[in-house]
Amino acid sequence: MSEELNRDRRSILASTLMTIAAGGMATIGSARAQIFSVKGRMPSLDGATGWLNSPALTVAGLRGKVVLVEFWTYSCINWLRTLPYVRAWSEKYKNQGLVVIGAHTPEFEFEKNVDNIRWAAKDMRVNYPIAIDSDYAIWRAFRNNSWPALYFVDAKGQIRHQHSGEGEYEQSERTIQKLLTEAGAGGIGRELVSVDGRGIEAAADWGSLRSPENYVGQRADCLLLSRPRSSSRHGTGSARYYREVSHPH
Repeated sequence: MSEELNRDRRSILASTLMTIAAGGMATIGSARAQIFSVKGRMPSLDGATGWLNSPALTVAGLRGKVVLVEFWTYSCINWLRTLPYVRAWSEKYKNQGLVVIGAHTPEFEFEKNVDNIRWAAKDMRVNYPIAIDSDYAIWRAFRNNSWPALYFVDAKGQIRHQHSGEGEYEQSERTIQKLLTEAGAGGIGRELVSVDGRGIEAAADWGSLRSPENYVGQRADCLLLSRPRSSSRHGTGSARYYREVSHPH
């Protein structure tokens, strides 16, 4: 990429970052106005190359449940900052009919290694079902284009809302509450989860963020590379470092 293109890209990202900081959240299209509009049927999960934390799940088998499909890849800093919320929603609502499915679609070759995914899931306390999407079959079926991305599916199997990138956590949880209430779940109040992300899960400080490359939006870049702990298979050390990466696929 030429220096001129790099300057243009940074200028666009910096401008968008200032817009986000001023508005307090990233607004993607007219998502708020369309929050409960039908967006099509939930695509098949049959393209998964394997499953962790669960037997293989199917769309037919999930009928009657409210489903949250989350696209993630374990080295993505943008996903890591959403994880405390998704983890908390899974724990809070699993007994009321919510099924969270983490579709792990890798950005890098080392993220295709099932042992690495298993290690990351255990280390990061990702306890909900994980569909291993190393061939991008589920990603393509959903026509997804970013990490993280959330798809909210009602009990009839219809996608009712979608959100890309970080933020809008209140809106996302209100969507879950709405869909569970529609499905007949009792005791769904208006209280929201309380999340205190620590370390690499801590929320971005938009007020003092120095680099526009940390922009999170519809075409989010994932900037954190997190390699597993020392072993002969994984290499040495627990190296976490930042770098700019291109957005694949």
